[in-house]
Amino acid sequence: MPKAGETAADGICRVVGPGADFTGRQGLSYAPGISAESVGAKGLHLQIVTIPPGARAKAHKHEGHETAIYALAGISRMWWGERLEHHAELRPGEYLYIPAGVPHLPYNPSPTEPCTAIIARTDPNEQESVVLLPELDGIHP
Repeated sequence: MPKAGETAADGICRVVGPGADFTGRQGLSYAPGISAESVGAKGLHLQIVTIPPGARAKAHKHEGHETAIYALAGISRMWWGERLEHHAELRPGEYLYIPAGVPHLPYNPSPTEPCTAIIARTDPNEQESVVLLPELDGIHP
């Protein structure tokens, strides 16, 4: 955590451990790392997401912010597009790019294995740009 009065503009490099896990508006578990809250970041955040076996997020988008994901373990899949009409699969060692404002719904198809990934987003605040899209949740039960 930055000391009082410190910001990213101070030019101070920081090492941080993972923050306390939290459940995001999307319904998934996150372990925050780099963010406005932890180091005063101005243009990005970095965190780890874990999707339990058989679980899925709520349909959502990140208004005005791009997302990059690197898969560490397990397989995740994602419906994406204005009506969640497209589908992608992400395996360990692969990267996924999600443009700003694109609706998506990630899920874990495995009944036994969690999937874990590193997420980087151009929103320095961990949840600020999340826009839930409940009208899309029922498209893919």
